[in-house]
Amino acid sequence: MAVGNGAIRNRNRTAKWLTEVFQPPVVVSLQLLVSPLAQPGFPGTIGYGALAALFVCVLPLVVLLVLVRLGKVTDHHVSDRKQRAPVLLMALGCIALGLLVLGAVDAPQSVIAMVLAVVGGVAVLAVVSPFWKMSGHAAAVSCAAVVSVLMLGAAWSPLLLLVPAVSWSRVVLRAHSLAQVVAGSLFGGLVMAGIWWLLQGWLVG
Repeated sequence: MAVGNGAIRNRNRTAKWLTEVFQPPVVVSLQLLVSPLAQPGFPGTIGYGALAALFVCVLPLVVLLVLVRLGKVTDHHVSDRKQRAPVLLMALGCIALGLLVLGAVDAPQSVIAMVLAVVGGVAVLAVVSPFWKMSGHAAAVSCAAVVSVLMLGAAWSPLLLLVPAVSWSRVVLRAHSLAQVVAGSLFGGLVMAGIWWLLQGWLVG
């Protein structure tokens, strides 16, 4: 029994680590930081990626943590499905402000394309969330992994292994069902990454 309990604790500890390390704000921030790679000028243009991450990830996360502190939201993962739509709408507002700032400073179109792909994902999650708790963790890591391979080449394919790992962590922690993480993975890897690919071709060429 002690061995069994130890294995369960280790499993849960690993799942919590994966969930925290690869939570959407972290994953999307890294994705935005490298987004200027798609155009000449990197790493000199990484500041534009950082500016995008500020509005897309950091600012919404700060507001969310304040809401958690005030007792308005359950936790920083927004475990209560009913609270997700308002939080996601708040995030969209921050992103819209960020797009205005990025346009004003003439940010690279590759950064704009990545931000708009995130907008598409957040908008769909905001619509779906009141009815079904599709995994944002799975969507974010799947999108980031697929976009990285498309942008940087097949050598980055091992990143795709993060998709089942993070999805597993969400199921183990009972944050999502298997169907919800599968749906999130497919949505991020096909829809969000597809939006990025189309916008990248249109805006950057």
